[in-house]
Amino acid sequence: MKILITGKNGQLGKQLQQRAPSDTTVVAHGRDTLDIANKEQVFAVLTREQPQVVINAAAYTAVDKAESDSEQAHLINARGPENLALACRELGIRLIHVSTDFVFDGEQSRPYRAQDIRSPLGVYGASKARGEEAVEAILPEAIIVRTAWVYNREGGNFVTTMLRLMRERDQLGVVADQIGTPTWAGTLAENIYGLVANQEARGIYHCTDAGVASWYDFAVAIYEEGMSAGLLPKGRQVNIAPIATTDYPTPAARPSYSVLDKSRLAEDTGQALQHWRQVLRSVLNSAEL
Repeated sequence: MKILITGKNGQLGKQLQQRAPSDTTVVAHGRDTLDIANKEQVFAVLTREQPQVVINAAAYTAVDKAESDSEQAHLINARGPENLALACRELGIRLIHVSTDFVFDGEQSRPYRAQDIRSPLGVYGASKARGEEAVEAILPEAIIVRTAWVYNREGGNFVTTMLRLMRERDQLGVVADQIGTPTWAGTLAENIYGLVANQEARGIYHCTDAGVASWYDFAVAIYEEGMSAGLLPKGRQVNIAPIATTDYPTPAARPSYSVLDKSRLAEDTGQALQHWRQVLRSVLNSAEL
């Protein structure tokens, strides 16, 4: 099987390349060789490569910047998936498109199910919601995988940022009233390949690690596990204080609750999800951060 991956330089793109099954051939593209917002280029590259599966890991993810950069966010997050879906439909290619918990407004008090109504709060979420809608309309048999709070061992993400700040500062304030679930990019990649292996899989799936956390909970865990893994100076004391969203204003509104119901994913991949804290511990103990 030949799989084409977009967004090769992102957190997920790197894990998808590293974790590709041995019986697959992977062709990975960054924006320099495949700009998904360029319809002609999408058709040309997919026609040339002739993959059986396309995994779209390309995305505009600067949530706050999107508020003042709406056109670019929609080009990548809405027009891009639309172009891929059109090309995949014409060429008979299976499409897996990665989306986000930000398509929801966070007003629920139970985990969001795949069929729950989209109600994004900001430009980023709206652009991702439009991308989902385009994929569904053009290619109903496509797979959409929503995820949340993604991190990897390197790059710019909450884990690497927290570890850097914990080395530099004695005091940190972290939002405690936004609730979701951290997701290691490796978890997401493994489960995407689980869906690739299931020829009957289609529609919307949710994928994060297991469990629930606030950003404050996540930060405390990063400190404790980081100390245990030797990633912070021995004896380093950092006071992490819980703060409210209102104490840390940002250009983009964020859902206060975005835990995702992942039951359908487990049924269709046969893979059990580990608790986010256990995954974090494994990641921090296996890398220099």
